Amino acid sequence: MIKHITTPLTPETINSLQAGDKVLISGIIYSARDAAHKRLFEMIKKGEKLPIQLEGQIIYYVGPCPAKPGTVIGSAGPTTSGRMDAYTPLLLEKGLKGMIGKGFRSKEVVDAIVKNEAVYFGAIGGAGALLADSIKSSKIVAFDDLGPEAIYEFKVENFPAIVIIDKYGNDLYKIGVEKYREI
Repeated sequence: MIKHITTPLTPETINSLQAGDKVLISGIIYSARDAAHKRLFEMIKKGEKLPIQLEGQIIYYVGPCPAKPGTVIGSAGPTTSGRMDAYTPLLLEKGLKGMIGKGFRSKEVVDAIVKNEAVYFGAIGGAGALLADSIKSSKIVAFDDLGPEAIYEFKVENFPAIVIIDKYGNDLYKIGVEKYREI
């Protein structure tokens, strides 16, 4: 079964998600990669106002390619999530409720997901052109000097993802390995 969810994420939505669930996300999500995460982290540490509202939001770890004529955005595949791990626990404390990327997360991030009742979604690496089809509008909202690593606001419709880590810390990567060993 595929679950349709909308942003911003509510406690009810997060409570309904389990590791392994397939979802289609609609609403507003933000992009941010390494450099943008570092800036957000530093702004929080300095007590500065952030350029985006984190409460209930999802950040997609992507640096999109430029749009071709007649398209909203170019290829928009996920980047490796572990590069954001040093910054993620603080962003979760400040209200971030979801992240989309690929790959494993550190124990500190998993602990922060559980503590802050958030969720980590996986998107398919190598499917950037397909994922871009779900992005219906795109605009830079912060750090435009970072080029493709700027923070973009995406309006998405039926963006496909899988719940990798749910609010209880259940990790699909670990669950999948255990199920495979049972065979």
